[in-house]
Amino acid sequence: MATKKSAMFTLTERVRMQTTGPVFATIDLGSYVDVGDRQALQVHSVDFIFQGNSPNTDMVTDIGNGKEVLIQVTDLNRGALVFANDRALVASGRLTIDVGGNLSMESDLYPDNYGKGSDDGRYIVNDQLYITGELPASATNGVNVTVRVNASIVTLGAKDFMAIAIQSTAADN
Repeated sequence: MATKKSAMFTLTERVRMQTTGPVFATIDLGSYVDVGDRQALQVHSVDFIFQGNSPNTDMVTDIGNGKEVLIQVTDLNRGALVFANDRALVASGRLTIDVGGNLSMESDLYPDNYGKGSDDGRYIVNDQLYITGELPASATNGVNVTVRVNASIVTLGAKDFMAIAIQSTAADN
């Protein structure tokens, strides 16, 4: 289906969430995706790193007990958090601080769930990845989330590229 053009590399973006509602950021993929050459980005995994107001502050102090931080990566701009059945969803994560101040972190969806074998991944043909994060309005301070996307560049066959592009366009409606 795909021919690798590069080894795996990592794209990163840090999102600063304040207490004012959802925040948005993008990762520009214009240098990696080329429609004419049927070049796509193959996302192998997405990691979320949660940090407090500064790199050395306590998360419980910065967010507060009984709170939840949500973060998602999509390949279409939805303008809000999406449900897990949205085809644009690439990965999502959640940090929960219970009322006792205990932290737990989970990633709901990894791109490598989309295939079998060592070449698993999600093929992206759009020119941006969209990050949406949300911190509860009652949080004490802000939080920083670093999104790390492990990916490689691939060339797809004409039929495969067209199928992914049509699916992505159909998901936009």
